[in-house]
Amino acid sequence: MEILRKSSSLWALPILLLCFFINNGVFVDASHKVYMHLQSTTSHVDASKVHRTGYHFQPPKNWINDPNGPMYYNGVYHLFYQYNPKGAIWGNIIWAHSVSKDLINWIPLEPAIYPSKVFDKYGTWSGSATILPGNKPVILYTGIVDANKTQVQNYAIPANMSDPYLRKWIKPDNNPLIVADKTINKSQFRDPTTAWMGRDGNWRILVGSVRNHRGKVIMYKSNKNFMKWTKAKHPLHSAPGTGNWECPDFFPVSLKNKDGLDTSYNGKDIKHVLKVSFDVTRFDHYTIGTYDTKKDKYFPDNTSIDGWKGLRLDYGNYYASKTFFDSGKNRRILLGWANESDTRDNDVRKGWAGVHPIPRKIWLDSSGKQLVQWPVQELETLRKKKVQLNNKKLNKGEKVEIKGITVAQADVEVIFSFASLEKAELFDPSWADLYAQDVCAIKGSTVQGGLGPFGLLTLASKNLEEYTPVFFRIFKAQDKYKVLMCSDASRSSLKNETTMYKPSFAGYVDVDLADKKLSLRSLIDHSVVESFGAGGKTCITSRVYPTLAIFDKAHLFAFNNGAERITIETLNAWSMANAKLH
Repeated sequence: MEILRKSSSLWALPILLLCFFINNGVFVDASHKVYMHLQSTTSHVDASKVHRTGYHFQPPKNWINDPNGPMYYNGVYHLFYQYNPKGAIWGNIIWAHSVSKDLINWIPLEPAIYPSKVFDKYGTWSGSATILPGNKPVILYTGIVDANKTQVQNYAIPANMSDPYLRKWIKPDNNPLIVADKTINKSQFRDPTTAWMGRDGNWRILVGSVRNHRGKVIMYKSNKNFMKWTKAKHPLHSAPGTGNWECPDFFPVSLKNKDGLDTSYNGKDIKHVLKVSFDVTRFDHYTIGTYDTKKDKYFPDNTSIDGWKGLRLDYGNYYASKTFFDSGKNRRILLGWANESDTRDNDVRKGWAGVHPIPRKIWLDSSGKQLVQWPVQELETLRKKKVQLNNKKLNKGEKVEIKGITVAQADVEVIFSFASLEKAELFDPSWADLYAQDVCAIKGSTVQGGLGPFGLLTLASKNLEEYTPVFFRIFKAQDKYKVLMCSDASRSSLKNETTMYKPSFAGYVDVDLADKKLSLRSLIDHSVVESFGAGGKTCITSRVYPTLAIFDKAHLFAFNNGAERITIETLNAWSMANAKLH
């Protein structure tokens, strides 16, 4: 995967305007270059330590992006990831490798894959891992073979199966396994998925691509030897006007419970999820649907919008995600990447760029219409000092400070309740075609409302010169209610707005308000605010860079700025210890 930095001048455009530009060919090549003329410089804060996370995954220095080929193998979690060993900007990409027993504390190992042969001389890009019969792991990855960024699909295998950490990997000389034919754009042909075995005994994988602005996932099939791959007659799925599809992921989910399923499972009572990373918008979208195994075609349900306005895994800074089946705990785990929102110059100055959000367990909601995500339970082992607040009333304009913990590195869970829905504001019909984040930009935390805004003010300075609010706002739309969840970075830093990306991220929460309650969990970690609304139905990750609200100068408040009185039924907050990244 290549990288396009979200510059403030480009990505501050309303999404609808961005869509117009792309659909009319203004942005034809979404090739993730770093456009230096769109960058600006800021040096208000030495961020090398100030904004470094305490319990989110990141190496000691340099650039990281996509999680690659995560897997659970013989009791060990393996995380491979795109890494630049030479600096804090994208380039010189290799597959770095760390292992863990709990998905939270990690041991770094030597690189697993790096450019060294004719089939990957110019780059070793993203891919996936598959466990073959006989408990044999194999990695599929994209190799770059020339300066024109011609992309092929390669494989690698462990050099020593008796090594519990699988430190060394071999790239056999019969690579590449897959070369694009003349119908495929060879420079947009990447990121092979985990393979699954069909009922016919053949393996299948998907590779992301695009043709004439139509994003697609191309299917390839192999017999049991996993070595001879042929392109299927048609893509598994495609959608017009969506641009290049990166980092595809395809897996089954249970209609019966929250348990995960092996990628090859195709029994009763399941749906399939197709997730793709939209190269142009830089968001991870997914649909839920049916996989026709006879036709090798995927059909999204009519409740899943197939395009830019569809469901997202995370409505914030979250991209290039990848799932794997954790057979040890019978769950499916989601990993992703949160890029920096600061300038390139500041990234270079601090010497690092990129973090991975906390691994999440994912499952299908009981409605069958969306996924639900929640931080893995192992994260709770880092919880230390706890404070609690119960039955606290907040009238319009009131806030309460949460004291007694390290609020710059914390885990906060809160349940809000309200007596009535009558004061919910009317949803303006002109907003119907807007994205949630555009509505959040209009109706921010300081705009007084009826039922909301209410939520948390995270990474706040004492006098609120800086803060990142995470909040709900409830609207009445005809005969139903719409719950807007926002994570608004627009006031997160006193740094000049032109020097960094400070968006108002937002998504709608599909939740039953019969009990008149809404829950929120926020993982706060210096420059990361990772939030989960309504038990993980809507997730938003923000990257922020406060200058005042740092370390013990940071504050945390719960607030209400709506006419309807809000009750904090329960609020539990913990100081979080550092994860071990040996």
